[in-house]
Amino acid sequence: MVRQAVRDVRTAPPPPPAGPSADPLVAKGRRLTDDLFASAYEIGELMLEVAPAYLSDSEAATGVLALLCEQIGEPLERGLAARRYAMSGDRRALHGRVLSL
Repeated sequence: MVRQAVRDVRTAPPPPPAGPSADPLVAKGRRLTDDLFASAYEIGELMLEVAPAYLSDSEAATGVLALLCEQIGEPLERGLAARRYAMSGDRRALHGRVLSL
């Protein structure tokens, strides 16, 4: 129920570019990037179920979010970034977090 409410209220990730690229390598890269951002958005929604948007990052991190991230093998910083992305729909929230290991 919370996940559906978040979807109804929050802005979804932006749609892919209007036309596919003529270069198959570029088209494949765009699809992979879109898949990566879609996965981050879903993880962010999960994080919002555990730590609602009214909590600050520090409040969320000291609560059950740290435990959830540990249990699913996601670094806390990436979990927080995904949470911010799910709240805003802005890919810049993931800058430096999605591809870093």
